[in-house]
Amino acid sequence: MATASASFALSGLASRLVRDGVIDESVAKTVSEKANEAGISFISQIYEEPNIDGSRVAQMASEEFGVPYVDVGQIEIDSTTVELVSEKIMSKNQVLPLYKRGTKLFVALTDPLDTRKLDDVKFHTGLGIEATIGDGKKIADAIEKAADAADTSMADLDDDQELDDIDISAEEDAPADDGETGGELDTPIVRFVNKLLLDAINRGASDIHFEPYEKSTRVRFRVDGVLHEVASPPTALSGRISARIKILSRLDIAERRVPQDGRMKMRLSKNRSIDFRVSTLPTLFGEKVVIRILDASATELGVEALGFDEVQEKQYIDAIQRPYGMVLVTGPTGSGKTVSLYTALGVLNTPKINISTAEDPVEINVAGINQVNINDKANLTFAAALKSFLRQDPDVIMVGEIRDLETADISIKASQTGHLVLSTLHTNDCPTTITRLLNMGVPAFNVASSVHLILAQRLARKLCDTCKEPLDIPDKALLAAGFKPEELEELTVMGPKGCDICTSGYKGRLGIFQVMPISETMQEMIMKGCTSFDIEQQAAKEGVNDLRRSGLNKVAAGLTSLAEVERVTNQ
Repeated sequence: MATASASFALSGLASRLVRDGVIDESVAKTVSEKANEAGISFISQIYEEPNIDGSRVAQMASEEFGVPYVDVGQIEIDSTTVELVSEKIMSKNQVLPLYKRGTKLFVALTDPLDTRKLDDVKFHTGLGIEATIGDGKKIADAIEKAADAADTSMADLDDDQELDDIDISAEEDAPADDGETGGELDTPIVRFVNKLLLDAINRGASDIHFEPYEKSTRVRFRVDGVLHEVASPPTALSGRISARIKILSRLDIAERRVPQDGRMKMRLSKNRSIDFRVSTLPTLFGEKVVIRILDASATELGVEALGFDEVQEKQYIDAIQRPYGMVLVTGPTGSGKTVSLYTALGVLNTPKINISTAEDPVEINVAGINQVNINDKANLTFAAALKSFLRQDPDVIMVGEIRDLETADISIKASQTGHLVLSTLHTNDCPTTITRLLNMGVPAFNVASSVHLILAQRLARKLCDTCKEPLDIPDKALLAAGFKPEELEELTVMGPKGCDICTSGYKGRLGIFQVMPISETMQEMIMKGCTSFDIEQQAAKEGVNDLRRSGLNKVAAGLTSLAEVERVTNQ
């Protein structure tokens, strides 16, 4: 019986290693017995033994199995190749990617006959796998080195805060990262995402972009309206980063073929939390994820913090404090319309007033306001929400956006029956907003009688107060920009320089506004079917500054640069 056991233990590679003097017979028997008990191969077990010449073992295995031998310690492995296989798959299977040729990936492992490991790598990469044999200890060292490089490329995560313990949850404040899916995501990914969220908040970013490409992944922050690249994690981590964000925002982690939208919340302290709106989009090389940062504290600063001049501020406050009528805010995406509307709601939000909003989606949660999230799939449209609002005894109604005639018609009728209606439109300036409503099919009489004020706005970067400096700009260029000859004598135009506390000479943003109250003369012009140009001319006669003029006033005050005003007004 003992002879049969010894014969079994020393068959194949074990027998060859003993015969060539690589290991002693007693060691071979011990390794064979351990491998048999563990249900693994002899060569997988032998590297657990001390004082083993791994290179000799791998070379003998190469001859025994007819598979090429690779000295892993003597070759330089391309980082882009290593990134094809996740750290988790490499560590679990002890498989090291070496190089890629066409649709085949060449890998090194100790046991090339272990088809389970090879199939696992094939499934996760979608590539054909060609096996080579290497020293098990050198393979383990190379995998650990690749993991360390990935952690280093994700930046130094040892900040003052305990990144692992940051309280981030889905919109419903329920744990979103439990279950098997959450457990698969390792701590470095969790800490990396937490750090990026914190960095974005600390830098005052409005959006975070995670963008996967063929050979790289890019992370960008939008700070003061301009995108800046802040990190470039390994390509192999892009899927795990997006999975972590999807878990936090309660999205379907298994669905990668269609766009998804969700929300999550980060609690920074007992009294302050930040909401995030998450959007995923399938691209050629993975899912692009964009996170919009929604800081409710930005709407609590008051109307005076928006950046109006004295006349504009008074006109806006007077309009929102009227008991009925319509106030429209217009501008492109990202121009600050939501903040302007929520600032108005903050002024109106008292226990004596019933406020209801319909938004797609609700961006900022505000206590004391009844907010409705539009859901077209459930037939909860803007029009349906508005109809319900009118049966709920409202005082103030806010409509996220007037997109069609039905929504516009109900909004206008509400404003004509004792309700204040606030809403937005996507137009370039105040006069064209009138034209847009008429083109939708709203009767001119309803437009003239319901709209009391239109606010057009842009956001321009504000010059850093610490480092801004005067610029020498020729008078001809200043006149071409829109300044009047009589303004040039005492005009000092400031420009960006750049310092440690700002971004390229800019810090923060300010609003550039065109505030146009609808006068009786304008009402008559609307009734007569005048053009937006006619209304623009009348607004100028009544002292309404257009966006360019408002921007030039900010330049003259030293608040922003001429180049920035020209960028955002584009006239």
